[in-house]
Amino acid sequence: MKLPLPRRVSWLLVGLVLSILASLGVTPTAHASHLRAGDIQAKSDTTLPVSSRNPRRIFFKMVLYTDNATSSVDEKEVTIFFGDGTCPPGGFKVPRTTLRQVAPGTQINVYYFEHTYNAPGSYLVSYIGELRNAGVLNMSDSNSQTFYISTRVTIAPELNINRSPVLNAPAYDRAGVNQVWLHNPAASDADGDSLVFELRPSQQVAGGVPGTVDIDKCQPRPTVTNNYVFPHLTPPRGVQVPYLNDPGGGQSTFTQDRRTGQIVWNAPNRVGLYNFAFAVLEYRRTGTGPARLIGEVIRDMQILVEPTNNLRPTITIPQDLCVIAGTPITASVTATDPNNDRITLAAFGGIFPPATFVQNATGPPQASGTFRWTPQCTDVASDPYTVVFKADDIPPSGTVLIDEKAWRITVVGPPPQNLGVRGEGNTAILTWDRYTCSNASRILIYRKEGPSTFTPGPCETGIPASSGFVQVGSVPVGTDIFRDDRGGLGLERGKNYCYRIYAEFPRPKGGASIASAEVCLNLQGRSAVLTNVTVDRTDATNGAITVRWTKPFSQSGFLPPVGYRLLRSVGTAAPTVVFTTNNLDELSFVDTGINTLANTFTYRLEFFSNAVAGPGSAVLTETSTASSVRLEGTADVSNPNLNRITLNWTYTVPWNNALRPTTIYRRDPAPGSPFVQVGTVTGTATGGTFVDQGTTALPLRKGQVYCYYVETNGTYSNPDIPDPLLNKSQEKCIALNTVPCPPVLTLVQTNCDSLAALPSFPAPNQVYSNKLRWTLGNTPADCSREIAYYRILYRETPEGALVAIDSVTQPSYVDRLDRDRPNRPGKATFAGCYAIQAVDAVGNRSALSNIECKDNCLFFVLPNIFTPNADQRNDTFRPKVASPIRRTRFQAFNRWGVKVYESDQKPLIDWEGTSNATEGQAGVKLTEGVYYYIAEVEFADFNSTKRTYKGWVEITR
Repeated sequence: MKLPLPRRVSWLLVGLVLSILASLGVTPTAHASHLRAGDIQAKSDTTLPVSSRNPRRIFFKMVLYTDNATSSVDEKEVTIFFGDGTCPPGGFKVPRTTLRQVAPGTQINVYYFEHTYNAPGSYLVSYIGELRNAGVLNMSDSNSQTFYISTRVTIAPELNINRSPVLNAPAYDRAGVNQVWLHNPAASDADGDSLVFELRPSQQVAGGVPGTVDIDKCQPRPTVTNNYVFPHLTPPRGVQVPYLNDPGGGQSTFTQDRRTGQIVWNAPNRVGLYNFAFAVLEYRRTGTGPARLIGEVIRDMQILVEPTNNLRPTITIPQDLCVIAGTPITASVTATDPNNDRITLAAFGGIFPPATFVQNATGPPQASGTFRWTPQCTDVASDPYTVVFKADDIPPSGTVLIDEKAWRITVVGPPPQNLGVRGEGNTAILTWDRYTCSNASRILIYRKEGPSTFTPGPCETGIPASSGFVQVGSVPVGTDIFRDDRGGLGLERGKNYCYRIYAEFPRPKGGASIASAEVCLNLQGRSAVLTNVTVDRTDATNGAITVRWTKPFSQSGFLPPVGYRLLRSVGTAAPTVVFTTNNLDELSFVDTGINTLANTFTYRLEFFSNAVAGPGSAVLTETSTASSVRLEGTADVSNPNLNRITLNWTYTVPWNNALRPTTIYRRDPAPGSPFVQVGTVTGTATGGTFVDQGTTALPLRKGQVYCYYVETNGTYSNPDIPDPLLNKSQEKCIALNTVPCPPVLTLVQTNCDSLAALPSFPAPNQVYSNKLRWTLGNTPADCSREIAYYRILYRETPEGALVAIDSVTQPSYVDRLDRDRPNRPGKATFAGCYAIQAVDAVGNRSALSNIECKDNCLFFVLPNIFTPNADQRNDTFRPKVASPIRRTRFQAFNRWGVKVYESDQKPLIDWEGTSNATEGQAGVKLTEGVYYYIAEVEFADFNSTKRTYKGWVEITR
C-alpha cells in the first residue's frame, strides 16, 4: 500500500523537479521564468467625504517588470498575501490593470487592489511570483527560484492618513562594463515622512504560491535566494574606475546612501543580469520623541550589464535650493557627452505633476531642459524634496550609458505680514495679517528686550535662540491677535519690547515659515524695580540685608489702593511676605535676624494698583526679582611654591552685572586687619570667578585663614534708574591649611623560591597576607607631619581604580587577603597593588604615595603517588606546592593512552582516582597502577600565565 507524502515534502519535490527541468532547458509553462523586478505601494483610505473613510481599508498598487523577450508567460492575474491570516482557497487573486512595453524585452504590469483589515496593527503585504527570469549571475539557477517582494503597513488611529513611499524611477536599468553605474530611486512620501534606505539581498519563497496557500496558510516564509551575493561580489570581482575624487584601482564596490537612496556600483566587470533588493524604511515624527517606524517597502531591482566602448555623459544641475511657498521655480539642466552623442534628459520625483520638465535640445554640443514648479503652502516641509535628473546618451550603436544627479528643494512658509504692536496699560497688543497658509498649525510669538540684529537667511525658518528672542506664546493659525502681559505680571514701564512671529506647520511633514519683520514697543513711564540686595552683616543668626527699589511712574497716575509688597525666599522654599507699605516713597527695607552666613536669599517686589476706578476692580501687579550675591571658595595648596584660593560667586538679578568689573576684598589674618581690595574681574550674567595668589611680597601663607567678600557693580542701562548698583556678598573665610606630607610606601615582596622548596604549600586554611610599611616624605617643603591616620587603598591589578579598604594610625599594615574588606571580597592570593594617603586632624588629605604592586609566584609541583583509600591522608591527587591557581584542565590516561578522567572544575585538581561520572552514576574506582597526565594550568597572576605540565602518577590503595 502506498502512503501519501506530507504536503510540504511534496512541494519540495516539485521544486526539485522544476530545478532539474530547468537545468535540462525544459521550463514548465505554468511557472515560466520571466520576472525581473517590482515593488508594492500602499495608502490608507482617502475617499471623500472624510466621514465615510475606513481607517482599516488600505489601497495598493503593485508594479512588476517582466521579460517578454525570452518568455511568453503573461501575468494577467497574481496572488497577493495580506499578512493578516485571511486565506481563501487558492489565495487572493488580483487581475492586472495595465500592461505596457517600456524597453526592448521588458514590460510593466500594474495591479490595483484593496483590502480591509479587521483591527489596527502592523501587516506585511507580499507577492510571490513564479519564476525569476533566467541568467541572473549573482544567484544560482534564477529561473528555478521564485520572486518575492513585500510592503509593511501600519494601521493605528494616531497615524491618521498614511501613504507608503513611492519609488518614481524605474526598477529595471542598464549598465556598461567598466563604467560606473548610478541609480537613484527618486523616492517620495506624500505625507512628508522621513525615509531611510538599506540594501537587501533578493528573496524567494521555496514552496511558491501553492505551498504558501495550502501548507503555510497564506503566511509566506521568505528566504534569501540560493547562493546570493551582491552584484559587485559576483566572481570574478571587478575593480573600481576613476569616479569623483576616487582614482580607482581598488576592489569594486556597491553602495547605497541611507539618506538619499543613491546607489553607486563602481564598476561592473561582467556582462549579464544582476538582481538586488533594497528597503525604504518610513519613519514618522509624531512629537518630541524619536521618530516611529511605520512602514517598509522592499523593491527588487534588475540591472542588465552590457559590453561597451561608450563613455558616460555628464549632467549639470542647479545647486540645492530653498524657496518660499508660492514662489515659481524655473531652472535649467544641461548635459554633455564626451563622444558627442545626442542625449535624452529625464526627471523623476514625487512632485511630478504639477512640476514639469521639458527637454529643449538633445545636443551636441549640449543637451538642455527646463524645470518648472510653483510649490504651494501644502508643500511646506521640514525635509527637502528630491528631484532626480537623468541623462541617457544615444550612441550610434551599443550600450546606452547614463549620468544622474539629485537636486534637493526645501519649501518654507512665507513670513507673516504686517506685524504691528501697540500698548494698552502694561500690556502689548500684537496684530498681523491673517496667515496666507491655512494649513499651518499655529503662530508662535517671540519677545526680546531691545532691538535685535537678527536677519533670517533664505532658508532659516523660525527664530534661533542666538537671536536673543524667547517664546512668550502661541495661537492657532487662524488667529491674528495676541496680548502679551508677561504671564499676568505686566510689562515693565520704561523698557523697549521687540517682537517677531512665525508659522509652524503640522507633522508629519512639519516645516516652518521665515520669521516676520521685527516690531518694537517702548512703554512710557517707569516700573518699580529692585536695585539692591546687598549683605550688610554676615552672621548665622543676626545677619542683615538691605533691599532697595525704584518708585514707579505713569503719566496717567495710579489708581488706589497702591503699594509695595516684598517677599523673601530661601533656596527653593516658597516666598513669604516680609514687608508691606502703601507709601510709594518708602523705597527700602532692611531684613534682619537672618542667616546670611549659610543662605542665599531671593526677594520679589510686587507693586500693586487698581486697573480701573471703583470697587471690584482687578488688581494690577508688577514684579521684580533679585537674589543676594553668594560667595564660595576653595583653597589649593598642592603647589609648594604657590598657595592660592579660588573664589566663585553667583547671583540671579534683573540688572546687568557683566558690563562693569566686580571688586574683590580680602582681610588678612593679623588681628584688627581691615578688608582691602585685592583685585577686580568682569563677571557674567550669573556670576564670576577670581583666583587669589597673593603677591610676591605678601604671599598667601599656609596655616592661615583669609576672609573675603565681593561687590558687584550693575546697571539697568536706563537713565531713569539709579546707577551704579553696588551689592555686596556675605563674608567668606577660607583656611589655607597645610597639607599632610605624602607617604613613601614599601611592600614586602614574597620569596617565591623558598615557598616552592617547602614540602607542601599552601597548607590547609592557608592565610595569605601582604605586609606594608611606610615613612613620610618631605614634599611639598612645608607639608605637615602631624598625621591623624592613614588610608589604605587597593586594587587587584596594575590598572584600574584604587579603593579604600582600611585605615590605621601607625605607619605599617598587614593585609590578610582572605578577609573581606570594603569594596573587596577576600581571596587566597598575594596579587594586588597598594597606595597610602595621609590625613590630618581636620580631614586634609595628602597626595597619594607611590603605588606598589605584588604579583603571585609561579610554581606548581605534583607528586608521583597518591593513596585514595579514605584514610584522610593523601586521598587525592593534588599539587604538593602551588602558587595561586585560577583554573586547571586535568586529563588522565591509562598505559594504553585511553583517557580515563578529565575535569576543569577544581583549580587544585583533587582527583580521587576514579573515572568520570556519567549521568545518574558515580565514577568507577580505577585499578592500581601507573597513569599519565596532562595538567594545563592558568595561574592567578596579573598576566594569567598558562603553563602545561606532563608526567605520571601511581595509584596505590
